[in-house]
Amino acid sequence: MTEKAGMQEMYTLKTIAETLNTSNDLNLMLDTVLGKLLELTGLTTGWVFLINPQGEYVCIADYSLPPALLYNDKEPMRCGSCWCVNRFRDGRLDNAVNIINCKRLEDAVEHQWGDTHDITHHATVPLRSGKKMLGLLNVAAPGKEHFSDSELALLQAVAYQIGSAMERMRLYSAEQRRADLYVRLGEFSRSLGMMVNECSSADDMAMMVVKLLGHHYDWPFAALLSQKNGSFMVQSAHAHGKSEMMNLSGLSPEVEARMNDVIDSHRATVLKATEIQGVAAMCNTRFPMSVLGSGLAAPIPLSSPGETAVLVVGMDSANGFLHADREVLDALAEHITASWESLRLVYKRRELTRLEERNRLARDLHDSVNQILFSLSLTAKGAESMLSASPQMHPAAEAMKDIRSLSQEALKEMRALIMQLRPAGLESGLLSALQEYGTGQGLQVVVHRTGVRSLPQSIEEGLWRIGQEALNNVRKHAGVPSAEISLQLSDQEAVLIVTDRGKGGAKKREALPASSLGLSIMRERAQSLGGRLELVSSSRKGTSVTVVIPLPSESV
Repeated sequence: MTEKAGMQEMYTLKTIAETLNTSNDLNLMLDTVLGKLLELTGLTTGWVFLINPQGEYVCIADYSLPPALLYNDKEPMRCGSCWCVNRFRDGRLDNAVNIINCKRLEDAVEHQWGDTHDITHHATVPLRSGKKMLGLLNVAAPGKEHFSDSELALLQAVAYQIGSAMERMRLYSAEQRRADLYVRLGEFSRSLGMMVNECSSADDMAMMVVKLLGHHYDWPFAALLSQKNGSFMVQSAHAHGKSEMMNLSGLSPEVEARMNDVIDSHRATVLKATEIQGVAAMCNTRFPMSVLGSGLAAPIPLSSPGETAVLVVGMDSANGFLHADREVLDALAEHITASWESLRLVYKRRELTRLEERNRLARDLHDSVNQILFSLSLTAKGAESMLSASPQMHPAAEAMKDIRSLSQEALKEMRALIMQLRPAGLESGLLSALQEYGTGQGLQVVVHRTGVRSLPQSIEEGLWRIGQEALNNVRKHAGVPSAEISLQLSDQEAVLIVTDRGKGGAKKREALPASSLGLSIMRERAQSLGGRLELVSSSRKGTSVTVVIPLPSESV
């Protein structure tokens, strides 16, 4: 190499190095450095392919392409394959290669896509940073069919510079991405914390989580999966700005196995395109699943035994910051777990407040109205005794007897009301408590149960109140000393049936009588829990009261 050629090479490398440091935008940097390289080397045309680990390529930069390669919005540069890309995929392209007959140009000539400017060959140079392969740099000139060893060495040195700059920019962008994601995490956490009190159930919480994910993050798809009886269901999902409740068919066995692996790993895990698309396919949206090129899944550890959830997000294939997103997804899972526990505490606090208020009311009734009724009963009994003791029956004696009887009945009703306000025995189970209550009312109660699962406290207490009122009606109106109670539990609902073989009434199923306050209260309790209450009464078969309450998911 002559001294002049050596100086020119040093100048080229210096100029390229300076150009590479002018921008942190990858596209702008590659466009600028490609033009500068061609200017300094006397070449006319060049392009850069970025190739990911899966072998997918994109022409990220080009300079002075001939019309044949610009055909149909650069279709020859976007579609098909060629020798240099195939060799890169195979791992056989390690250094700058001399002249390669370009298949893309050959196809352009064959299909008459336009003028090639007499370009038939090009040199190709792999772009790398250390051992990490990033893509290809291709350069050409009209009529040029040979590059000297010194030219290839120069191109190789430039390619190393470009590869190092690309990796630096990738790392810089990844740090920017990480910082941005953590800022969004703070905003997400604040929003979720403020809205926890507005959630009345786990389903509401799931909807809120995915809605806020869609608002604060740029992931095109997000879903919350709940595991129940070993199967995963999509509880809520977000796609293209829309959040919906889902309860569709289960995941494929392969994807379910992958979700179990995620739970066992206790950390965010990368999902393949087929896996994230398998989750998206369950959702009732028109989301284009082909957009999802990768995904992440993170387990959400919940304190209650048997409860499991997985947070899944999908990203397009252009997202190159999986490590940053993965790190933030782990943090998101922890924040969601904490919010879920806060929701449980809020719910328990509400229940304790209601219990305290009922206990206060029960004490007040016991200390005031209950004592007054007891005094009234004693006074009426004393007055009745004095009036009955006279030689001639006083006309008011019969009235006093009625007053005493009514006061005793009112006292009995008041004690039953106080017992309802301060329920005891639910610790041993709903059926046991109702059986004990019926025994206290002088009834022989037979109980049956099918299905096993836990009941939320509000639903268990609601069924307890309805069962109490139904047993009271048996005692008052049925004219029989026995009743039968059946509790049927499934994944979707709880069914409580109270039956007697008493007098009955109507011959067919009817709406609840408007004049019956007790039955109206039972119906209102059922409706407040999202359920329904039915009454069937027959003069030959007795009366049956059926209450059906939908149950929330046991998982999340």
